[in-house]
Amino acid sequence: MEINFGGDWMRKWKIIIAIGCLIMIGYIGFTYFQIKQTAKERPPKNVPYLIILGAKVKGDKMSKALYERAKTGLVYLQDNPQTKVIVTGGQGADEKISEAEAARRFFVEQGIDKERILIEKRSVTTYENIKFSKKLYNVKEAVIVSNDFHVFRAIKLSEGLGIKSYPLAAETPKVVKAKLYGREYLAILKWRITGK
Repeated sequence: MEINFGGDWMRKWKIIIAIGCLIMIGYIGFTYFQIKQTAKERPPKNVPYLIILGAKVKGDKMSKALYERAKTGLVYLQDNPQTKVIVTGGQGADEKISEAEAARRFFVEQGIDKERILIEKRSVTTYENIKFSKKLYNVKEAVIVSNDFHVFRAIKLSEGLGIKSYPLAAETPKVVKAKLYGREYLAILKWRITGK
């Protein structure tokens, strides 16, 4: 008598794959909800620090993502003259200046007093943006500015470092939206596992 194990194994693998897909869809849906809810929040007035998270610089020009962050931060700074801004981000191999320097130049050009602009230019990750800013300027409370896809994780990282934090979401450029959201789901999963 011949026993066929192939059909049983095939059915089991199909069930495992189906369960895996459901878990993935559930994770993406739940994470998307958290991202969107955080991006809707508005910070209170006169928070001591505004941290602009670093993003790519093309040569010596801000990428669209960094420009949107700086532009959104500028409005808050104009409305809250006591707030200081910390521009963050180091210099990559293909960047002529640091991300922090690109943002600093933007704020100077827009008339923000140089005394209000603080610089953190060593970091290469979001976690380091926040960690090094805290260490340099003894930050205890801050508005965290990033693109809408990114503020949820940024706030969680900031809170994990002991900073009382408020999100301020900038638009995500449409041309890179799908790519950045996809990458962010993985980054959030990493944060959930490692805390960084």
